[in-house]
Amino acid sequence: MSTAGVLLNQPIVAPIRPSSPADTTTLTSTTSHGSDASPKVVDTSPHADHGFATRAIHAGQEPDSATGAVIPPIYMTSTYSQEWPAQLKAGYDYTRAGNPNFDRLETQIASIENARYATVFSAGLAAFTGLCASLRPGDRVVAIKSLYGGTYRLLTKVFQPMGIVLDLVAVGDWSTLAAKLPGAKLFLFETPTNPLLEVIDIQRVANMCRDAGVMSCCDNTFATPYLQSPLQWGIDVVIHSSTKYLGGHSDVVGGVLVTNDKAIKERSDFYRLAMGLNPSPFDCWLVSRSIKTLAARMDRHSATGQSLAEYLSKHPRVSRVHFPGLPSHPDHNVAVRQMPRGYSGMVSAEFNLSLEETKRLISSFKVITLAESLGGVESLVDHPASMTHASIPAEERRAMGLNDGLVRFSFGLEDAHDLMTDIEEALAKVLAARETSKDHTATDDKVC
Repeated sequence: MSTAGVLLNQPIVAPIRPSSPADTTTLTSTTSHGSDASPKVVDTSPHADHGFATRAIHAGQEPDSATGAVIPPIYMTSTYSQEWPAQLKAGYDYTRAGNPNFDRLETQIASIENARYATVFSAGLAAFTGLCASLRPGDRVVAIKSLYGGTYRLLTKVFQPMGIVLDLVAVGDWSTLAAKLPGAKLFLFETPTNPLLEVIDIQRVANMCRDAGVMSCCDNTFATPYLQSPLQWGIDVVIHSSTKYLGGHSDVVGGVLVTNDKAIKERSDFYRLAMGLNPSPFDCWLVSRSIKTLAARMDRHSATGQSLAEYLSKHPRVSRVHFPGLPSHPDHNVAVRQMPRGYSGMVSAEFNLSLEETKRLISSFKVITLAESLGGVESLVDHPASMTHASIPAEERRAMGLNDGLVRFSFGLEDAHDLMTDIEEALAKVLAARETSKDHTATDDKVC
């Protein structure tokens, strides 16, 4: 629904410590709990005391009041009738401003993220855009270097030319982060990172941002609310690309911003309306449908990811595996603490192959599909250097640790054995081609 009284030109001003989240009118940190606290949001919904899977199925998904339909309908409309000018039925006037499917999905996601508010968008990047729309020329954003390529492009190609200052900090460089935060308006990070699966200590970030009066924003796409709850560790804003695990079936594009701060919610709703960042009702319905199976899917994704990571880590043709569930992962202990249910199906690996052989490998799979995106029921593979992170200059990619031989897997819900067999058969094909090439070279030398 549309939000009245939120101004388009509302600036981000100096940090103000509010007496309550609802009083916040500035883009600054709103957490006020102690450093060792894991605050719980008071949920007054009928499902407040229920477990995750129950809330995922029922929150915001009550049967249709008009017909009794167990599955809520799709409100596929652009506009709504009015009995009298500006007298709205249920508060709806135009779908860019609001729609029942928006509201149902927002209630559902807020519930599983242990949050008060959510705002749905047309894409994950639209959610970032809605958050950053309050920034003004000269405002400074701090972000980790290991950003998703699309987020990096948005910040460097759209917001920097508009006068926003961007400081990038390496993951784990806590001293530099501490030096950069004072005076900044926003800190952006993702954990686990894409595609190196680095895990960032969420509570440490929340404490540092709170002390500096800086708003913190965590991209929780890889983990989902089932595996990780950044708001519970003190983060101000959580963003998801609901295209990925929340949607889960590679058939929808969407995004969502989640927060406990009423002012952030109001600004997000306003910028969605003013900038045309809204999703379609059908897309929201699809994501709502998918979230109902999120717990079951993430358990399966995580189990398969663990099995495939262990398999790849022992493979003679693999030089390195990036997966937080492996004890050898440098951030494993942090991951165990803040991701107690599992680590998703995301696994990145570096094969002992040339660049061309690596490309041939990922083009030779029969079960695993070569495609961008992630989080679907089907397994996907991509080559970050030439696909998801191609918008980042090569030198910067390598400095971030994104080598040309890095391959990112999104393992789906297939049988783990079939995925291992697919990898083995594709590797055998690549190595056979290598031997054939050697034989041809040797024959050519003899002829010469």
